[in-house]
Amino acid sequence: MDTTEVLNVPVSTYTKEESSQLLLGFLSENRNHILITPNPEIVLEARKDPDLMRIIKSADLVVPDGIGVVIASKFNKVKIPERVAGYDLIQGLFNNIKDGGATVYLLGGGKGVAELAAKNMMRKYKGLNIIGVNDGYFDGRKEKLIIEEINRLKPDILLLGLGYPKQEKFADKYKSALPVKLTCCIGGSFDVMSGKTKRAPELFQKLNLEWFYRLITEPSRFFRMLRLPLFMFIVIKEKLFGGN
Repeated sequence: MDTTEVLNVPVSTYTKEESSQLLLGFLSENRNHILITPNPEIVLEARKDPDLMRIIKSADLVVPDGIGVVIASKFNKVKIPERVAGYDLIQGLFNNIKDGGATVYLLGGGKGVAELAAKNMMRKYKGLNIIGVNDGYFDGRKEKLIIEEINRLKPDILLLGLGYPKQEKFADKYKSALPVKLTCCIGGSFDVMSGKTKRAPELFQKLNLEWFYRLITEPSRFFRMLRLPLFMFIVIKEKLFGGN
């Protein structure tokens, strides 16, 4: 993986198209590959969670899901050319596999969200084969049943919408135990797929203001958004003075 580091987190420098081709290539290999889609919040979390940092560093593909990560890379010699949103990457993957026979399992979201997301995606991409779904609320007993089901169904692709760092740690825990070729950690994408959450209009996406659209439509995210200026402050401070 060609990468540049953002606060010690390795992030790929591939374009969206190059990343899409890599995912398709993973499906031709007989082992489980892990895709991680960090935004500034996940990068900050990795700084204080050594286990999450280890998982990200061992992943097969780490794409810059947040525009803040792309901007932070501009301080590096090797820069990230563009944002690669996890949601868009998965939509492209669905379009590429809808006629090819690859199977998909969705794990995550609230009650009924994954099921509705699956129905919407199979309606949108005729021929897409989603063979199993489960919500993201499970205890140890139910987790065991989910693993048994995935092993029985043998999907090619496992999509995790469990939120960070739960999804990354779940992917790492079962990396060698599941008969899948690609495990994707994609956060709240199921909410968008299901229609529960609206994607920002195309203009906001093109201007890299998707975060602002989410803020004005979900004011409750205000305090969470304060992590973005904190992220940039830490990036600048480390570039100017080094250290933590």
